[in-house]
Amino acid sequence: MKKILLVAAITLFATSAVIVAQQNMRSEAGEHPRISRAIHELEDAVEYMEKAPHDFGGHKAEAIRDSRKAIEQLKLALQFRAKQDNRK
Repeated sequence: MKKILLVAAITLFATSAVIVAQQNMRSEAGEHPRISRAIHELEDAVEYMEKAPHDFGGHKAEAIRDSRKAIEQLKLALQFRAKQDNRK
């Protein structure tokens, strides 16, 4: 019984932390609309390139890879700001 309660408590805590982090990211996206817009535009570009029948002169794979890296870095930038803002 104790193990079940412990697992339930850990699960609840982890779920709460994820929800708070997601809310903070949405808040940061609102505070930095250009970064948020860039993420969405890059995601759309990646999806377009993946579906395109041509390879853009041999640059398709590298463009997709670099766009994904840029998306990751922009999301990390927003996460950093969210953490900094929570310290206040």
